[in-house]
Amino acid sequence: MSTEAELATLLSRLDHAMVIVTTAADGERAGCLVGFHTQASIDPLRYLVLLSVANATYRVALQADHLAVHVLDERDRGLAELFGSETGDDVDKFAQVPWTAGPGGVPLLEVANRFVGRIVDRSDAGDHVVFLIEPVVAATSDSLTQLSALSMRDLEPGHEP
Repeated sequence: MSTEAELATLLSRLDHAMVIVTTAADGERAGCLVGFHTQASIDPLRYLVLLSVANATYRVALQADHLAVHVLDERDRGLAELFGSETGDDVDKFAQVPWTAGPGGVPLLEVANRFVGRIVDRSDAGDHVVFLIEPVVAATSDSLTQLSALSMRDLEPGHEP
Protein backbone atom coordinates (compact mmCIF):
# COMPACT_ATOMS: atom_id res chain seq x y z
CA MET A 1 0.00 0.00 0.00
CA SER A 2 1.29 3.50 -0.79
CA THR A 3 2.18 6.07 1.85
CA GLU A 4 -0.81 8.17 0.78
CA ALA A 5 -3.19 5.20 1.11
CA GLU A 6 -1.72 4.21 4.47
CA LEU A 7 -2.05 7.75 5.78
CA ALA A 8 -5.63 8.03 4.45
CA THR A 9 -6.50 4.83 6.32
CA LEU A 10 -4.94 6.10 9.52
CA LEU A 11 -6.62 9.51 9.28
CA SER A 12 -10.02 7.91 8.64
CA ARG A 13 -9.75 6.22 12.04
CA LEU A 14 -9.13 9.44 13.99
CA ASP A 15 -12.07 11.12 15.63
CA HIS A 16 -12.50 14.85 16.09
CA ALA A 17 -15.21 17.32 17.02
CA MET A 18 -17.64 18.51 14.37
CA VAL A 19 -18.55 22.19 14.26
CA ILE A 20 -20.82 24.39 12.20
CA VAL A 21 -19.16 27.49 10.82
CA THR A 22 -21.35 30.44 9.82
CA THR A 23 -20.53 33.76 8.23
CA ALA A 24 -22.10 36.70 6.42
CA ALA A 25 -21.03 39.27 3.86
CA ASP A 26 -22.73 41.63 1.43
CA GLY A 27 -26.21 40.65 2.67
CA GLU A 28 -25.58 36.92 2.18
CA ARG A 29 -25.51 34.31 5.00
CA ALA A 30 -23.75 30.96 4.80
CA GLY A 31 -22.91 28.02 7.02
CA CYS A 32 -21.60 24.49 6.80
CA LEU A 33 -20.52 21.49 8.84
CA VAL A 34 -16.74 21.49 9.32
CA GLY A 35 -14.38 18.78 10.50
CA PHE A 36 -11.07 20.56 9.86
CA HIS A 37 -10.45 23.09 12.66
CA THR A 38 -8.13 23.57 15.64
CA GLN A 39 -6.65 26.02 18.09
CA ALA A 40 -3.51 27.48 16.52
CA SER A 41 -2.00 29.73 19.21
CA ILE A 42 -2.30 30.45 22.93
CA ASP A 43 -0.95 33.99 23.09
CA PRO A 44 -2.39 35.59 21.14
CA LEU A 45 -5.34 33.23 21.08
CA ARG A 46 -5.97 32.11 17.48
CA TYR A 47 -8.09 29.41 15.87
CA LEU A 48 -7.89 27.78 12.42
CA VAL A 49 -10.94 26.88 10.34
CA LEU A 50 -10.53 25.18 6.97
CA LEU A 51 -13.32 25.58 4.41
CA SER A 52 -13.66 23.55 1.22
CA VAL A 53 -13.35 25.60 -1.97
CA ALA A 54 -16.38 23.66 -3.28
CA ASN A 55 -18.55 25.04 -0.47
CA ALA A 56 -20.87 28.06 -0.67
CA THR A 57 -19.70 29.09 2.82
CA TYR A 58 -16.16 29.44 1.50
CA ARG A 59 -17.29 31.89 -1.18
CA VAL A 60 -19.11 34.09 1.35
CA ALA A 61 -16.23 33.82 3.85
CA LEU A 62 -13.83 35.26 1.28
CA GLN A 63 -15.72 38.57 1.59
CA ALA A 64 -16.49 38.31 5.32
CA ASP A 65 -14.78 39.87 8.34
CA HIS A 66 -15.88 37.26 10.91
CA LEU A 67 -16.65 33.55 11.28
CA ALA A 68 -18.72 31.91 14.00
CA VAL A 69 -17.74 28.44 15.21
CA HIS A 70 -20.54 26.42 16.81
CA VAL A 71 -19.19 23.43 18.78
CA LEU A 72 -21.81 20.71 18.50
CA ASP A 73 -23.15 18.54 21.27
CA GLU A 74 -24.58 15.09 20.49
CA ARG A 75 -28.06 16.60 20.84
CA ASP A 76 -27.24 18.97 17.93
CA ARG A 77 -27.19 16.14 15.36
CA GLY A 78 -30.20 17.62 13.51
CA LEU A 79 -28.32 20.87 12.96
CA ALA A 80 -25.27 18.91 11.82
CA GLU A 81 -27.39 17.02 9.30
CA LEU A 82 -28.94 20.22 7.93
CA PHE A 83 -25.63 22.11 7.65
CA GLY A 84 -23.72 19.06 6.43
CA SER A 85 -26.10 17.48 3.95
CA GLU A 86 -27.63 20.56 2.33
CA THR A 87 -25.75 23.10 0.25
CA GLY A 88 -26.28 26.83 0.51
CA ASP A 89 -26.24 26.88 -3.29
CA ASP A 90 -29.72 25.29 -3.21
CA VAL A 91 -31.21 25.80 0.27
CA ASP A 92 -31.57 28.67 2.75
CA LYS A 93 -30.56 26.73 5.86
CA PHE A 94 -31.18 29.75 8.09
CA ALA A 95 -34.87 29.82 7.14
CA GLN A 96 -35.16 26.45 8.90
CA VAL A 97 -33.56 27.28 12.25
CA PRO A 98 -33.67 30.07 14.83
CA TRP A 99 -30.65 32.37 14.80
CA THR A 100 -29.56 35.87 15.76
CA ALA A 101 -26.99 38.21 14.26
CA GLY A 102 -23.61 38.33 15.99
CA PRO A 103 -20.45 40.40 15.46
CA GLY A 104 -19.91 41.22 11.80
CA GLY A 105 -23.46 40.07 11.09
CA VAL A 106 -22.59 36.37 11.41
CA PRO A 107 -25.60 34.15 12.07
CA LEU A 108 -25.44 32.68 15.58
CA LEU A 109 -27.30 29.40 15.92
CA GLU A 110 -28.95 28.34 19.16
CA VAL A 111 -25.95 26.24 20.22
CA ALA A 112 -24.67 26.55 23.79
CA ASN A 113 -20.97 26.37 22.94
CA ARG A 114 -19.82 28.80 20.29
CA PHE A 115 -17.47 31.66 19.51
CA VAL A 116 -17.02 34.35 16.90
CA GLY A 117 -13.66 35.33 15.53
CA ARG A 118 -12.39 38.16 13.38
CA ILE A 119 -10.64 36.82 10.28
CA VAL A 120 -6.98 37.86 10.47
CA ASP A 121 -5.56 35.77 7.61
CA ARG A 122 -6.46 33.38 4.80
CA SER A 123 -4.15 30.91 3.06
CA ASP A 124 -4.43 28.21 0.42
CA ALA A 125 -4.22 24.62 1.66
CA GLY A 126 -5.15 22.73 -1.51
CA ASP A 127 -8.84 21.89 -1.81
CA HIS A 128 -9.46 23.88 1.40
CA VAL A 129 -8.59 27.42 2.48
CA VAL A 130 -7.33 28.14 5.99
CA PHE A 131 -9.06 30.98 7.83
CA LEU A 132 -7.11 32.17 10.86
CA ILE A 133 -9.44 33.87 13.32
CA GLU A 134 -9.00 35.89 16.50
CA PRO A 135 -11.88 35.15 18.91
CA VAL A 136 -13.87 38.23 19.94
CA VAL A 137 -16.94 36.69 21.66
CA ALA A 138 -17.49 33.27 23.22
CA ALA A 139 -20.25 31.38 25.03
CA THR A 140 -20.04 28.04 26.79
CA SER A 141 -22.27 25.74 28.81
CA ASP A 142 -21.57 23.64 31.87
CA SER A 143 -21.36 20.45 29.85
CA LEU A 144 -20.51 19.25 26.38
CA THR A 145 -20.69 15.80 24.84
CA GLN A 146 -19.06 16.53 21.50
CA LEU A 147 -20.63 15.39 18.28
CA SER A 148 -17.76 13.58 16.61
CA ALA A 149 -16.74 12.95 13.02
CA LEU A 150 -17.00 9.17 13.37
CA SER A 151 -20.59 9.49 14.61
CA MET A 152 -21.46 11.42 11.43
CA ARG A 153 -19.98 8.95 8.92
CA ASP A 154 -23.41 8.09 7.51
CA LEU A 155 -24.10 11.71 6.51
CA GLU A 156 -24.33 12.39 2.75
CA PRO A 157 -22.45 15.63 2.03
CA GLY A 158 -24.26 18.52 0.40
CA HIS A 159 -21.55 18.76 -2.28
CA GLU A 160 -18.79 16.56 -3.65
CA PRO A 161 -15.55 16.69 -1.61
